[in-house]
Amino acid sequence: MSQKYERFHGTFAIILASLLWGTTGTAASLSPDISPLAIGAFSMGSAGVLLMFTARKTLSVDYKLLLAQPKILFLGALSIAIYPLAFYSSMRFAGVAIGTVVSIATAPFFAAILERLISKKRISFQWLISFIIGVIGIALLTLGKEQASHTTQNILLQHIGIVLGFIAGLTYASYSWAARHLIESGVHSQSSMSSMFGCAALLLLPSLWFTGENLFSSPTNTLVSLYMAIIPMYLGYLFFAFGLKRIDASKATLITLIEPLVATLLAVSIIGESFKMMGWFGMLLISLCLLLQTSNFQRQPKSMPQSF
Repeated sequence: MSQKYERFHGTFAIILASLLWGTTGTAASLSPDISPLAIGAFSMGSAGVLLMFTARKTLSVDYKLLLAQPKILFLGALSIAIYPLAFYSSMRFAGVAIGTVVSIATAPFFAAILERLISKKRISFQWLISFIIGVIGIALLTLGKEQASHTTQNILLQHIGIVLGFIAGLTYASYSWAARHLIESGVHSQSSMSSMFGCAALLLLPSLWFTGENLFSSPTNTLVSLYMAIIPMYLGYLFFAFGLKRIDASKATLITLIEPLVATLLAVSIIGESFKMMGWFGMLLISLCLLLQTSNFQRQPKSMPQSF
C-alpha cells in the first residue's frame, strides 16, 4: 500500500476516534441517574481490561522495563483513574460543552508546566500568548452560557464543574508525561498505554461496589454503560493507535480538535444547551488557543495525543 493511502487511512482513523470521543458527554447525559463517578469508572476501567488483553503480546516483552519504573507507572495509572471521574463530573455540573472544552483546553497548559518543572524545557512566547487567549476564552465561554435559572446553587455547581475540568486537564497531562517517559525509556507505545490503563482499572472497577448501582438498572442505562466502555473508550483508542502508526503525532493532535466541536454541537442540538454570542466567541478563542498549541507540537514529534 502506498504512503498516500497509508496517510489517508491514518487520518480517517483519527477522525473516527475524535468523533467517538466527542459523543461521550451527550451519551452520559442520557442516563442522569447513573453517577458520573460510576460511568467514568466503568467506561475507563472496562476499556483498561480490554486494552490489556489486546496488548498482551507486547506486554509480555516489555513487562520488565515497566516494573523497573514503578513510580512512573503508578503516576500514569493514578492519573488515568482520576481523569474520568473528574471529566464526567465536570460535564455533569458545568454542562457537556463547558466540561469538555475546559478539560481539553487546559491539558496542553499543564503539560507545558510539567515539562518545565520536571524536564526543564523552556516555555515559549507563543505558549504564553496561547495561554492568555485560552484563559480569556474559558472565561467568556463560562459567562456566555445560558442558564435555566441563575440561582446561587446553579452558579456554584458550574464553578465546581470548571474546577473539575481543570483537574481533568491536569491528570491528562500527567498521564501524557508518564506515557512519554515510558516510551522514551524503550517501552512499546501500546505496552505503555495499556499497562497504565490496566493498572487504573484495578483502582476504578472496585469503586463500582459503592457507585455503580444504576449502571444496569434499565435498558437505557445498560446501553449507555456498554456504549461508553466499548465504543468511545476501547474502539476510540484502537482507531487512534492505528492512525498514529500512519501519520505524525502533530497532525493527529490537530485532528483531535474535532472532539470539543462535536461535543458542543451535540450538547446544543440534542441536550438543549445554549450560549450567548459571548460564549461562542469564547469557544472561538479556545479553538485559536488550541491551534497555537498544536503548531508548537509540530516541532515536537513525540507529543502525546490531546484526548482519550
